Amino acid sequence: MPHVIAEPCIGVKDRSCQEVCPVECIYDGGEQLYIHPDECIDCGACVPVCPVSAIYPEEDLPGQWESYIGKNRSLSSGPNVHRREG
Repeated sequence: MPHVIAEPCIGVKDRSCQEVCPVECIYDGGEQLYIHPDECIDCGACVPVCPVSAIYPEEDLPGQWESYIGKNRSLSSGPNVHRREG
């Protein structure tokens, strides 16, 4: 998974990251946005536009948010997948 959206996104969901993503791999996961790990091309366009600094390359994710690697993966699969709206 090239990039991960972590805890600062919860309750914010600014969507600036969705607007700049060239492959549209950022989706609404309910309480937060998430990056689909198989669709992300690791371009990093989303990182500087996030107003709450919630997006990190997986290898740079702060330790306290490591659980968000699994959370982004689980949100991107299964019956609870939320695709980008309109």
